Amino acid sequence: MGSRTSPISQPVTIRRAVARDAKRLTRLVRGSGAYEGEYSAAVEGYRVGPDYIEVHRVFVAVGADENGDRVLGFYSLVLAPPELDLLFVADEAQGRGIGRLLVAHMQSEARGAGLDRVKVVSHLPAADFYHRVGAVRTGTALAYPPAVPWDRPEFEFRIPPA
Repeated sequence: MGSRTSPISQPVTIRRAVARDAKRLTRLVRGSGAYEGEYSAAVEGYRVGPDYIEVHRVFVAVGADENGDRVLGFYSLVLAPPELDLLFVADEAQGRGIGRLLVAHMQSEARGAGLDRVKVVSHLPAADFYHRVGAVRTGTALAYPPAVPWDRPEFEFRIPPA
């Protein structure tokens, strides 16, 4: 495996998530290194279910491996009110541009849906990432214990017209 900053070495496809992806997406969320230790309560028991995938615009970044498609990351775009609800990249795939690909895809989907902005309530360790990919800090989401006992930065992606 290359370093965390190596570019994507194999083709990555972004496709609409389907119900059978639910367990893999749930494992990705619960297994995220960004939610270890003090942050574990936020994803403990979290589930990305087939119903969630059906209701929202959930897209998966997949790469080929010896067993077929390997989930590298995913995002969920909620249209009303417009929000990037979830964005996760597998720990072993971070630093290779997968997150940027997912954000660019989300922006295209948002534009296609007629949105001019998309809100993000960021996990604290992800705040720098959102800033680097063009989101603008707009405020702070207050804690709601016990699941999330800390304040979180709010960002917004401004979606220019095509």
